[in-house]
Amino acid sequence: MADPKAILVVGAGDATGGAIARRFAREGYIACVTRRSVDKLAPLVDRIRADGGQAHAFGSDARKEEEMVELVETIERDIAPIEVAVFNIGANVRFGITETTSRVYFKVWEMACFGGFLMGRETARVMLPRGRGTILFTGATASLRGREGFAAFAGAKHALRALAQSMARELWPKGIHVAHPIIDGAIDTEFIRTNFPERYAMKDVGGILDPEHIADTYWQIHCQPRDAWTHETELRPWMEPW
Repeated sequence: MADPKAILVVGAGDATGGAIARRFAREGYIACVTRRSVDKLAPLVDRIRADGGQAHAFGSDARKEEEMVELVETIERDIAPIEVAVFNIGANVRFGITETTSRVYFKVWEMACFGGFLMGRETARVMLPRGRGTILFTGATASLRGREGFAAFAGAKHALRALAQSMARELWPKGIHVAHPIIDGAIDTEFIRTNFPERYAMKDVGGILDPEHIADTYWQIHCQPRDAWTHETELRPWMEPW
């Protein structure tokens, strides 16, 4: 029997994060999922277990250093070595620059970038002695370009991209695959269905991203041989302008 391995998904929501956790659980990984409200993770954990997988839910705030340290220590000690770590927190908000308060800007940076740093640092610490592992940071359109109304979000996502690049250059030679998939387009979520019904209507013709297909790409990145690793890949529907 193979030794147990865990995947940590920080920001395991109802769409992309949950789909990633389910995808890896189907491959035998123990899904350790976290968001600030642990109660909201119950449907995801129940679904993984109903499908024959293993899952554990944690309520934690990715912006809090002590909570991230404790989370990684708990998983490593009580569940299994973390083989894969995924940072999938969004924090997409829109404010004109003169309406962007310092509190909004700082909170978005904390959620979309600083939390990624904490997860990346703590999981790298446990992966390095083993000489293997995969760390994935979910990027967005804002990782590549700023737009009007998105100064806070684009600033944070640009910073997360730089973090991923720096970590990749440092950790790839040590056996740890750091990658930054960019999700450029609307995703099949309740938010899109409710607020952008015209865009959601394009679902049947491949006009919005399917979380299951995003999860497949994350699995493929993790499975890449070391001589052909991807650092950055962009996923977008055919109709998305770029």
